[in-house]
Amino acid sequence: MKFGIIGTGTIADIHAHAIKAIAGCEIVGVFSRSKEKANTFAEEHGTVAYDSLNELLGIDNLDIVTVATPSGAHLDPTLAAIEAGKHVLVEKPLEITTERIDQMIVAAKEKGVLLAAILNRRFHPAMAHFKEATNAGRFGKLTSASMYMKWYRDQNYYDSGAWRGTWKLDGGGAIMNQGIHSIDALLHLAGPVKSLQANTACLAHDGIEVEDIAVIILEFVSGARGVIEASTCTWSKDGHPARIQLSGTDGSAFLADESFEVWEFANETSKDGEIREQYGKKNGKALGANDPKAINFSQHQRNFEEAIAAIKEKREPNPSATEARRSVELIQAIYKSTSNDGAKIFLT
Repeated sequence: MKFGIIGTGTIADIHAHAIKAIAGCEIVGVFSRSKEKANTFAEEHGTVAYDSLNELLGIDNLDIVTVATPSGAHLDPTLAAIEAGKHVLVEKPLEITTERIDQMIVAAKEKGVLLAAILNRRFHPAMAHFKEATNAGRFGKLTSASMYMKWYRDQNYYDSGAWRGTWKLDGGGAIMNQGIHSIDALLHLAGPVKSLQANTACLAHDGIEVEDIAVIILEFVSGARGVIEASTCTWSKDGHPARIQLSGTDGSAFLADESFEVWEFANETSKDGEIREQYGKKNGKALGANDPKAINFSQHQRNFEEAIAAIKEKREPNPSATEARRSVELIQAIYKSTSNDGAKIFLT
């Protein structure tokens, strides 16, 4: 498979490393609005920097384009790639509004190409075991489903790019930019949300328009209750892991990044001990909690491999664009609540 990359920076670097790790795949070009950054990226990753997006999209036999531009600048390059007949993998979120995402979904369907979101935290084996347990009903009646992401970004992080911390291009703060991975995981595991009430603030950063802390109370369609807490203003030495915690009448599982802090069920199986042994809590720095550059590319690689398999098998990828839309819909409801003094917002 031949890949083209739109954008440069930390995330584009992760895309490049993931692609180069996949047998039979190569990066044939990159485009960025900054020619200087594109040249540096191309030199580092052994590819070619193109002067225009149309030139990149015109490469012979280009199969897949990955989009690594700021979140609120995903729509136009994605639509251009779709119109050129290319499959497109878009870094989270697909876009910052459901209206824009719907445009992308319709365009891809009409053109007959794959459109997929990069939601790499789904692709650790521990997450697969978590999902298997929910599908099997091992929690009994689900009563509690929560997400906690207490991360830290210093002022330099927001000052490093004019788009950071803006509604137009970031689409939001700790919830939209950093928290969306864990919000997607929470919805993936616990199902859709019926209603929510949200409170957000910017407590520790200057010159940004968006929140650096948010707390949301959730009611799920299943009847379970839960909390989302997300921040980029909670410092720690090594960083706190992002946590997904589900509990019910028959079991509890608490996932911290890639490790289970709790894996307990009323009806134990022979596999449970193995899961605790292999994916039990381990020491080490949290993934991206204090430094986005600390994120490794292995889960991106699995995400890309799933998309390639979906293309070859002519099926929807996991997650599909429609499924990836759900987290943005929820985040829009969160911001609607905060703009209405914490009003209760119904999603269903």
